[in-house]
Amino acid sequence: MKETDRRVSERNPKDTKKAEVHFDVSEPAELMTFLLDKMPHKSRHNIKSYLRDKQVLVDNKAETQYNYKLRVGQTVNIKSSKAPEIQKYKGLTIIYEDQYLIIIEKQEGFLSIATEKQKLYNAYSTLSDHVKKQDPANRIFVVHRLDRETSGLMMFAKSERIQKLLQESWNETIQQRTYLAVVEGNIEYPLGTVRSYLVESKALTVYSTSNPALGKEAITHYDTIDATEFNTLVKVNLETGRKNQIRVHMKDIGHPIVGDEKYGAKTDPIGRLGLHAWVLSFVHPITDEEMYFETTVPKKFLSLF
Repeated sequence: MKETDRRVSERNPKDTKKAEVHFDVSEPAELMTFLLDKMPHKSRHNIKSYLRDKQVLVDNKAETQYNYKLRVGQTVNIKSSKAPEIQKYKGLTIIYEDQYLIIIEKQEGFLSIATEKQKLYNAYSTLSDHVKKQDPANRIFVVHRLDRETSGLMMFAKSERIQKLLQESWNETIQQRTYLAVVEGNIEYPLGTVRSYLVESKALTVYSTSNPALGKEAITHYDTIDATEFNTLVKVNLETGRKNQIRVHMKDIGHPIVGDEKYGAKTDPIGRLGLHAWVLSFVHPITDEEMYFETTVPKKFLSLF
């Protein structure tokens, strides 16, 4: 094994975790074969344990299949400890937690934070109760939000300092925010970018304008994954994170999100808003570790294709 094939990342002085092992893929191989070659001191049983415990990351995404086909240019990291167990609550699932952050997958129809009409049944109150079980003095802080009818990944901070760090460096910290959207019709241009300035009316409806003096700039990139005569499944990457941004921009190109009557949808084939926060990738504000989270595609979305 060449020294250049293997390197151990330096530990950040602020990070209390052990170092992790890093490999670069220089030729195609199955994951198990690759790891046995790179770590001859480990047995097949050891490596299966790493895979089972989600300690093997391919391009920063946990991989559990021993026969996963590696491609040239990919990176493989072996985490020093296994991923924490998933905790489920009504309306949300905690998929990652450390002393600084909590990452959840929120269900559709579940509020991110309290409203005047509903103060208890929401992600914020559920997580507040969760952290107070560990210590009654613990608190939770909102970093960003999802609409009630949007499902998917959300991040919360466990201190005001972390919340401030994330919000003040949001554009630099967030590496990827990818959504899946099911929209009405078949999009004529399968790949594109929508740019506008978003304004919120007194009736709390967001709309686009070309006047920068009136609204906040919003940039949305979309890419078609699949399509039928009636619907298109698109991957959406946000360059900015404005309220209702994807919903407004899909309406702007003439293909509103299914189930989104507020923004022009005339059909509701899956009985919910067709929007899901699919991937969240960011640099950890304390450890500087690259964090990557990806959820499964909602079955209702796939049922149309």
